[in-house]
Amino acid sequence: MALKGNRMNKKQRLSKSFYYAMEGILYVVKNERNMQIHTAVAIFAIIAGCWFHISVTDWIILSIVIGGVFSLELINTAIEKTVDLITDSHHPLAKIAKDAAAGAVLIYAVVSVIAGILIFSKYIL
Repeated sequence: MALKGNRMNKKQRLSKSFYYAMEGILYVVKNERNMQIHTAVAIFAIIAGCWFHISVTDWIILSIVIGGVFSLELINTAIEKTVDLITDSHHPLAKIAKDAAAGAVLIYAVVSVIAGILIFSKYIL
């Protein structure tokens, strides 16, 4: 009997972890302007992918870059909120942490745009 109860607890914990993850994603989508921009561009890219019937390989690449940008934006927001929680002052190390996290998103977003251009240019041209 105890074993079955443990399974229920594990299932409940797993379910809650997915719930909390979705809460985090929805918070960032609702409250962070850059994530809203990334989401709009991702939706546009997905629609374009369907329109042009891109290859499976192109879908894989598109999925990786979209997922990467979303993941980095979530991490960036987590870093920013954590820094804000720790200090109210404009500490130089807090600035570096925030700027470095934002820089990571920027680099990956630029790489994603390049990947998008490479993917869609062969269908458009």
